[in-house]
Amino acid sequence: MLGNKTIKAYIIDFLEWAAVERGLSEKTQQNYRNFLKKFELFLAQQKKDDLRPHELTNDDIWKYRLFLSRQKDPFTGQELKKTTQNYYLIALRSLLNFFAERDINSLPSEKIKLARETGKEKSIHFLKIEQIERLLLAPNVNNRQGLRDRAILETLFSTGLRVAELVALNADQFLNINSKKDLEIQVIGKGNKPRTVYFSARALEWLKKYLAARENDYKPLFINYRARSSSDKRLTVRSVERLVKNYCKITGLPLTTSPHTLRHSYATDMLEQGVDLRLIQEFLGHSNIATTQIYTHVTNKKLRDVHRQFHSGDRMRN
Repeated sequence: MLGNKTIKAYIIDFLEWAAVERGLSEKTQQNYRNFLKKFELFLAQQKKDDLRPHELTNDDIWKYRLFLSRQKDPFTGQELKKTTQNYYLIALRSLLNFFAERDINSLPSEKIKLARETGKEKSIHFLKIEQIERLLLAPNVNNRQGLRDRAILETLFSTGLRVAELVALNADQFLNINSKKDLEIQVIGKGNKPRTVYFSARALEWLKKYLAARENDYKPLFINYRARSSSDKRLTVRSVERLVKNYCKITGLPLTTSPHTLRHSYATDMLEQGVDLRLIQEFLGHSNIATTQIYTHVTNKKLRDVHRQFHSGDRMRN
């Protein structure tokens, strides 16, 4: 049947369908909503706010791909990586799948081709141990905000938590930690999948200091000291991202560093120490081992460099 509403008007229906039929988490639904806002912006620029599903053409999709390729990353000022462009395209592809499920006439989702990623874009960014140490030492721990920031940075590197998982932590998960030398807790990761994360003795010591200085009973573990009301005391993902960027500026570390860089650094460090890839997969909460295998590119390069240095054949006669 023909859709009797505009594409924009169908987005709320799509998100409800994604929650009920596909069981997507609230966080994933919000991500889809944010990605589809970019498509709404594109339609507005094309003066097609009233475009209906059956009016969507291959030419519209092509122009949207060009539109995405010219967008700038708000953090780096560079053009969006193809990986990021694909997030927006996948969201639109899911919307077309929804139309197909509801017998709403539109383009088939197969018409949306994803941007081809280069090997360079698939590489990961991580910090060396000496850089990690500089970052961890950056906060001024003589005040409560600095103690909080140190505890955040130590926690990110100790656990490999995603930033969304970090800000979701609650203080009651850390009761009676003063008598403990290490700690393990359960978190809910992507796809509502539970997993256990482990805090090192060092990270736990900074959490103890932070909680001792906090002197309140707010529910979130990491709180926003500048929040005006108790209802919005929980630090946001964006706040933690800004926090990491700020300390990178202070220490002269790459400005591309983010909370996810610390997750990459955590995984890379364990792999370099000889931890099995399957165990790292469990630590990170990856559903597929293929996702974890990206870290082998880093260690493979290190092995190649060691081979060149110590087994190049220079000591042998021609």
